[in-house]
Order: sequence, then C-alpha cells, then structure tokens
Amino acid sequence: MSDTNFTATVPLQSVSSEITQPSSILSLQAKILAIRNGLRQGQQQMADWISGPLAVSAVPGAGKSTGMAAAAAIAIARQYESLALSRSAVHRQLVVVTFTRSAAANIKAKIRKYLREDLSLPQTGFAVYTLHGLALNIASRYPDLSGLELENLTLITPSQSHRLIRTAVEQWINNNPEKYFRLLEGQQFDGEETERLRRQSVLRTEVLPDLATTVIHEAKSSGLSPEQLQKWSQQTADEYAILSIAAGLYEQYQNLMRSRDFIDYDDMILAALRVLENNSARRIEQNQVFAVFEDEAQDSSPLQTRLLEILASDSVEEAGEQGKNILLSTQHAAQLPLPLTALNLVRVGDPNQAINSTFTPADPIYFRQFCEECDRSEKLATMNQAGRSTRIIIAAANFALEWVNSFYGAKNQKSAHLVSSPFRSQTIYPVSSNDPQKNANPAPEGKGLELYTPRDIHHTVELLSKRIVELFAPDPTNTRAAVLVRENRQGRWLAEMLAPVCKEHKITLYDVGERDRRSHVPQEILALLQFCDRPHSPDYLKAALEVLVQRQLVPTQDLNALASLPEEFLYPGPLAAAQAEPVEKAAHLCRSLLRARLELPLYQLISFLALTLNYDQAELATADKLAERVNQQIAGNSSMGAMLSALSEIVSSERFEPVETEDLEAHYTRTNQLTIITMHKAKGLDWDYVFIPFLHENLIPGRFWVPPQSQFVGDFTLSEVARAQIRAALHGELGIPDVTQAWEQAKHLKTAEEYRLLYVAMTRAKRLLWMSAAQKAPFTWSKPDNLQEQAPCPVFPALKRQFPESVEV
Repeated sequence: MSDTNFTATVPLQSVSSEITQPSSILSLQAKILAIRNGLRQGQQQMADWISGPLAVSAVPGAGKSTGMAAAAAIAIARQYESLALSRSAVHRQLVVVTFTRSAAANIKAKIRKYLREDLSLPQTGFAVYTLHGLALNIASRYPDLSGLELENLTLITPSQSHRLIRTAVEQWINNNPEKYFRLLEGQQFDGEETERLRRQSVLRTEVLPDLATTVIHEAKSSGLSPEQLQKWSQQTADEYAILSIAAGLYEQYQNLMRSRDFIDYDDMILAALRVLENNSARRIEQNQVFAVFEDEAQDSSPLQTRLLEILASDSVEEAGEQGKNILLSTQHAAQLPLPLTALNLVRVGDPNQAINSTFTPADPIYFRQFCEECDRSEKLATMNQAGRSTRIIIAAANFALEWVNSFYGAKNQKSAHLVSSPFRSQTIYPVSSNDPQKNANPAPEGKGLELYTPRDIHHTVELLSKRIVELFAPDPTNTRAAVLVRENRQGRWLAEMLAPVCKEHKITLYDVGERDRRSHVPQEILALLQFCDRPHSPDYLKAALEVLVQRQLVPTQDLNALASLPEEFLYPGPLAAAQAEPVEKAAHLCRSLLRARLELPLYQLISFLALTLNYDQAELATADKLAERVNQQIAGNSSMGAMLSALSEIVSSERFEPVETEDLEAHYTRTNQLTIITMHKAKGLDWDYVFIPFLHENLIPGRFWVPPQSQFVGDFTLSEVARAQIRAALHGELGIPDVTQAWEQAKHLKTAEEYRLLYVAMTRAKRLLWMSAAQKAPFTWSKPDNLQEQAPCPVFPALKRQFPESVEV
C-alpha cells in the first residue's frame, strides 16, 4: 500500500432543504431499494448495512467493488436522510479505504455515479483513501502530535542494499562483536583466513541486511519496538539468538532514521496512531466519520487494521486507550481488540486471495479472525456467486482449492505446529439466470479449459503462439488475452519469443514487467545527467545515447562508433567528414543537453530532461516526484556531484515508487492486445483468455532455497526464521517456536501462499483457461537455455485426472 498521495476527499454538503419533505424521503427510499434490488444476494447484504461491524468474504469475480460502491452510496444516502429527519448540523462522512491508488480512483468513480445517476444526490459525503494516504492525511494535520514535519522529512523505501540498512548492519557489528563472531563460526569453522573473509562478506552484504529488512518491516508494521523484540528473544534458546540480533539491527535502523530525518511507510501509520492517542484530536477525527468501509482487507497489517478500528469506533474513550496501548504496552494490537459492537466497520476481502504475506507484513489471519468474530454474531456476509468465468473454469478453481486443502491438510496433521490449511473452505457458484451482470458466466471458448504438457519451453511457445493466433483472428478489436507468469524473467523471455508472431499478425504485445514499471525514470535521468557532468566519457556518452535510442528520439545506429571518440562526435572539426543524418541528429540532441546543463539552474534539470525524453503523463509525474525528492535531499549542498550521488543511491539500492495514472489497469486489459503480466500484478483484473505456462513444482509451490554461500550458518535463513517467530508471538501461540519449527512454519506459509497465487491466476479467465507444464524447463530462468527435466506443479496432474476431456495431446 505504497501510494501515499492519492486521496479522493468529498466533504459532506447540506441537502436538508432538498429532502425534508415526506415525498422526497419516499422517493429517496425508492431509489435506494432500486439499487439494492439490482444487486446479487451477497452484495445486497452489504447494501443492507445500517451500523455495526460487517465482514464480507467475497470469492473471485463476485463483484465486490461494485457491491461496495453501491453499499457506500446507499449508506451516504441514508446519512443524508437521517440528517434531514433530525435536522442535525453534524455532518459526518463515510471513509472508504482500499489497497492501491488505481483501485481508489475506480471505486470513487463508481460511488459518484451511483450518487449522481441513481440517487440524484450531490457527489459528496465520502472520502476515498489508500491506507497510507489516510494515515498521512491525519498525521499531516496534527504535526505537533504526530511528530511529522513533512517539509523537513524524507520518505524512503529502503531495500536490502540501501545505504541506511548497510550502515545499521555495520554499527550493529561494531557494537556486538561476540554475536557477530558466533555467526561467523556458523555450524563449523576451521579458522582458514580466506574462508573467514568470504563469510564476513556474506554476513555483511547478504545475511544481515536481509534479516534487518525483513524484521524491521514485520515488527514495525505490527507496532513492536526493538525493546519488545529483545524481550521476546529471551524466550528463545537458539545458538545465534536470532531475535536478539534482529532487535539490535532494528534499534540501529531507528536511530539512523531519526538522526537523518527519514521516515518510511510504517512511520506514517504510527504517526497517525500517535495523533489518535490525543483525546481531543481523536474526538475530532471520529466525529467526522460515520463509518469506515475497507476493501482488500486480507492484505492489511495489524496497525493498519487498528487505525481503521479507532476511526470507526463509537466508543471514543475506549478506542483511544486501546490505540495508546498498541504503541506503549508490550502487548500486540491483535491481542487488544476493540469491542466488535462498537465498530461501524465494513471489511471486504477474500482470505483465499492473500498473496502478499510472505514478502510484506500483511497477514490474512487477522481478516479470518474478523470473519469468525462477525460470524458468531451473525454479521458475516458471503459473496459466493461469481459471474466472471465460464462454468468449467469455476469448477477447475474449486477443485484446485479443495485438492490443495485435502493434500496439505493431511500432510500438516503430522506436525502439531502446522495447523492452518492454505485456503479458507469456500466454493464459487455461478450466478442465477436473472443476474443483472451482462454476459455473466459466459460461454466457453472451445472446451473452456485446456491442459498441455509440451516437450519443453520452446514447444510451449509453439503451442501458445498457435492458440493466440486462432483466438485473435476472428475479431481482434474485441479480444483481450493475457499470459500470466510467476516471475518477470519468464515474462521477458516469453516477450522475446512471442514478439515475431504478434508483429506478423498485428497483435499488440504488452510486457507489463518491462514497459509499465516507471522505475526506468530514475535510471534514464541518471544516465543523461552523468553524461552532462562528464560528456567526454565514452561510457557515459554511450549510456545516454542508448536512452535516446530507446525513447526513439534518435535513430538506431552503431553507438560504439559514436561513443569511442566523444569529442569528434559532439564537436567535429572543420576538416572532419560530414556526419550522416542519423549521427548529426544524435549529436545535435546531445549538444542541447549540454547547453541546458550550462544555462538552467540545477533544480530544473530533471524536469527539463523528462520533457526532452517525451515522457507521458505518468512518467512526467514520476520525474517531478523524483526531482522533489532529490532537491530536498541535496538542500544545503546543491551541486551536480550531490545530485548524482543522491540519484545513484536511489537507482542502485531503493525501490523508487512510480506515480501511476488512474487508467493504469485499462492499459493491461486493452483489446487486440496480448498482455504478459505476473500473477501478483494480475490480481483484480480479468481477460477473455488467460494462458498460464511453466507450471512447475520448483516455482509453484517452490521451496525455500538457502543460498550456497550462506549455508555455513545452517540449512535455514535467519530472516525467515525471525519472521515466523515474530508471527507466532503476535498470533498468541504458546511459546515461540525454535529454529527448526520456525523454518517449517515459514515453508508452510510459502507453500500456502503460492497455491493461493495460482488460484488467483486461474480465476482471472473468463472464457478460456490455458495451462501447461513442459517436461523440460530451466532450473532457473536466469539461464533459460539450460533445460532439464522438471516435475509439474502437483495441482496440474490432479487437474488432468479430474478433467480428462480438457487434456490436449
């Protein structure tokens, strides 16, 4: 939930004079009823919400965003009605929270449409946020309480190689030589100098940075302090004291963040909760909100959930005390629940689509618990009808869920500490014949489900290409298709293989992994600035020319020939031979960049380069964000060297968040386009035809792989053991698991999430689901030509047995 800047806030306006008449109220009630009657049963349960808590468990394709938008519009209308009848001057608003910026824009548009077209009401009375956007909104309005002076702070998203993490590691090593030496010894050590140096390098650059990155995010997003982690470490008895090391790294990180005026995304949530500790501020915030609706609730962290609970609480004093306890006590947020009846909170999600919990602090257990609590008080709604997919695709998804639960449920019974099944038991049902959705449960394309076992990955491409051409040929302008891959490296290879076929048949090929990531903006800007700083460097000149060629600003040509003699290329003498037109065009553009370097102030350079590169709207917005970040970072030391240093740090060691346009998802699902996209990125989208190749056991469910260079520590990774131990403590389990149990739990979580990811991928298809597992495939996709026999994902043979008519020979 990294989009902090998106907030669609629509203040409540008084419409009392318009609906105070009985006839107007009756008319509004009739309009509300008309919206409700146009919804499915599960959606109607949302629309019937009046107050209190409500959990909504929605299967894929059930129309939860439409249902939430309709329910939100109806709740706003009832609020208008209540104000009119009571003639109250207190105007509260509905807060809607969702996962991404694009999802927030989408649901805002739907709510406005219902208010405008179906209810004839002003498009007011609600605010739509991402979770971090909501937190930032609260924190920024109370800087004295939150401790966030935004003009003096820098938001960072540190990766494992970020300088801050590296510095925290070095400081911990200096302060804890005995623990570090114990890690260095590992399982055994003969004292050989070369091996000692190798181990030092691995610990400093890989093992400890990985542990720090994982634990800091996991602990901080759960409201845990370094001191709390140290206390928990006393309950463990492993030889390395992993939690104690993690707590020390976390403490060093926090000290560095404070000293440099840095904040991360978790700090935003914590800052908002600090505001809500204050009785006066909390009353102000709660009195502005009559309810909170949350989408994608399975992806929330404990602190994010608590923030929403406090805002949605009617029990002002109690909410405040509990919110305070999160930050100040040694108890965990999930262990101090607010009274369920005091919450005007609607949470919508699907635990079976929780696909972020092994690399973010999101943990579906909390939404599962919320569903169970609501079920006990008959406040659980189930949206189990879905109109997205044809019936055989629904049957395949249901079978996969049941098979995985059955197979791994029996397997986990042998281990007392592995209790949860990968999936919550639920079945997707087709919609009724009178469903309002157009073309619900569409007719299948061919068999609807096609299962292939190609000889190898090249045979896979042949089969894939043939089917793609067949599907696009009849009506390309109304055809949407996607290839879903497990990792970007597969996507890059596939894009290269499929490009000639798509070009021949005039099918647009859109590789999301390569073309839609705005992370290229910092790299491209850095390349041009390095050239401007040192134009006579052949390497920098070539890098700048490569950017200009990629942006199609200069013709493709032999760049090595141009870069080998920079002076001759940029400023040819009077006796030099005339430059060819492509060369002259490239030289002219390069000279214009150098001229801008001399004539423009430093703070305008990034914006100028973005315009020069013909960036689109989203790229320009990302460049502006980058410029603001860099200029803020070099304030007081404004020089080209400082700018290049800041940019290099961002490019080399940080995941710079791009600015996305509101129609981003439309780019992925355009007609006459074959989209190559990862399974994670595909969540929330759908296509007529979905292809899922390369279904192999080494990727789904995969396995935890301990890198050979760090195996001297043991047959586990410190980061995953620590994550499992922290979650066990947070979940209130009896005792913190030892290293062996924690490693087994981590592997179980990974397996469960990978199968949920496959379930998400399968349910993206409307009319055709094409799946394959080649007999030969790469062990690693960094070397796609190194083919070897690969076992299929265990679900795939089971699907072939269950649906023999779908098996293609």
